[in-house]
Amino acid sequence: MSRPWEDWNHILKLDPDKELPDGITYEDVCATGTDAIEIGGTLGMTEEKVAEVIDACAEYDVPLYQEPSMPNVVVDSDDLDGYLVPTVFNAGDVFWVTGAHKEWLRIDDFDWDKTTTEAYIVLNDEASVAEYTEAECDLRADDVAAYAEIAERMFGQEIVYIEYSGTFGDTEKVAAAQEALGDATLFYGGGVHDYESANTMAQHADVVVVGDLVHDEGVEAVEATVRGANDA
Repeated sequence: MSRPWEDWNHILKLDPDKELPDGITYEDVCATGTDAIEIGGTLGMTEEKVAEVIDACAEYDVPLYQEPSMPNVVVDSDDLDGYLVPTVFNAGDVFWVTGAHKEWLRIDDFDWDKTTTEAYIVLNDEASVAEYTEAECDLRADDVAAYAEIAERMFGQEIVYIEYSGTFGDTEKVAAAQEALGDATLFYGGGVHDYESANTMAQHADVVVVGDLVHDEGVEAVEATVRGANDA
């Protein structure tokens, strides 16, 4: 069965704990040309903040997903196309491999049909996500490739996510992950801030994820990354 992200080049991630720049609306954000909007963040997440962003984006014609950092911030909304749930394959704390997900399953009326897990490989040791998960980030390209391959082949992951979280990553490691994968879709996030960086990383990953850029620089910068990803 075809998955929507198989046709994506670009995802815009919105952090509910951060404001949009002055004069920018969620209508502007949804009109950037991104293939999908993903709502999530590491710090300061609450169900109320997430729900506000979902409501603000729901009336516009762009696929809308939540990426919950913890089960207690999951929003049950018909406006969401689905949930993309991280599981950190190189986490030192197993809570971020299976523990949080065990709690996730305690949610009433859990909807497997709308839920897909993302096999995260976290590679920036200075990022909050690395600290929280105690991730082992000092990995060679062949280590990253091995994680990607076992994620797909042994654990059946449809999405593998290389996460550099604020820092532009090592293209050799991203390319190694891509080469190791068969049918899984490779997401990349971290340090993509303009046409060139998006275009460069989109030559190695299937989907480029842009996060803080919209909060820091606005929609024109995001639009440039959309063009870069689409032109790769």
